Amino acid sequence: MDAFTDNRNLQLLSGNHAVAIGAKLAKPDVSPVYPITPQTPILEKMIELQSQGQLDTEILTPESEHSALAASISASLTGARVFTATSSQGLLLMHELLHYAAGARSSVVMFNVNRTPAAPWGFWPDQLDSLAQRDTGWIQLYSESPQESLDSVIQAFVIAETANLPVMINHDAFYVSHAVEPVEVPSQSMVDDFLPPFAPPIKLDPEIGRSFGSPISQQNWNQSRQDIAASMSTIGKLVATCGYQWGEITGRRGYDMLELYRCEGAEIVIVTMGSMCGTARVAVDVLRKQGVAVGLIKVRLFRPLPAAALRETLATIPCAIVLDRNYSPGSGGILHQELKSILFGMDQPPKVHGLLAGVGGVSVSPEKLKQLVVTYKDAPPSFEPAWIE
Repeated sequence: MDAFTDNRNLQLLSGNHAVAIGAKLAKPDVSPVYPITPQTPILEKMIELQSQGQLDTEILTPESEHSALAASISASLTGARVFTATSSQGLLLMHELLHYAAGARSSVVMFNVNRTPAAPWGFWPDQLDSLAQRDTGWIQLYSESPQESLDSVIQAFVIAETANLPVMINHDAFYVSHAVEPVEVPSQSMVDDFLPPFAPPIKLDPEIGRSFGSPISQQNWNQSRQDIAASMSTIGKLVATCGYQWGEITGRRGYDMLELYRCEGAEIVIVTMGSMCGTARVAVDVLRKQGVAVGLIKVRLFRPLPAAALRETLATIPCAIVLDRNYSPGSGGILHQELKSILFGMDQPPKVHGLLAGVGGVSVSPEKLKQLVVTYKDAPPSFEPAWIE
């Protein structure tokens, strides 16, 4: 057992407070944040830590989420380490600047608390807000627990600052954001050893003579997309390496692109993201005791989607049910769509069932998941997604 686990600093923290402490440990230079339910406790905790002298960052509270991201991009392009946070309508208001942040190759780290977008108005866990941003060029990670959220914030800075691309980490409203659990908080020295000082090669510097946002030719714009594609192609390995190195330091494993749970010899697997994974584990354990060969594939990295790893994992599994806590009108669940697309062309791909489970924050119990596994295990695949109440 390593020194950290021998001397654990265990604290009872909500998911949002764990995020704030993770940000503190990463030592951002600038943190522009606009409060929005249910993200607000992140900002409140950061202000509390700053007032206690524990957080040395310039916290900006501008007039909107749009301005918060504008300030984040500007600060990042001067060479500052930047952290911000938002949720739902705030993320949607940022939409045009999400494209700008990625295109300018800024290294902003943003935490998004997944919440239903309006209308109608709601405050419940639903991943549509972030999944609707999947084509903006941001790396997207999804967290299952307060512990994973804290750890992912620290890892995200390494990923963003290595790839020169912004990173969005997401966890579910209330199920994670306000749930209080024991969290192991690493020491500042551990984080300092893991996360080097920010020294970006892409920044505003008169010695470099670089500009951002100026009009360019078609060929140069096309080349900028190819450059982003080249960086995106490195993200899977980077996420896996970061997760392994952090696991070596902390003793916590599983921080990879995917987390596989009891998939050995599985005849059916549940594929999902976020807090639903914890519920699925309970159902998997019960079903395994009953002789049902079921496993769980937790998708932690959604953008870029780890297509090769998913195909390899599913190559020997006859059936998969995808649980989507989101709904793309006219198409169904977004993770289901993505999984089907990467299985195209495989020899003997698994049957895939798309289930709209937990949309709008509707609770999905382990008992319900057990029923779904039994129901769909031997059922033929259907084109239309199924709504699960």
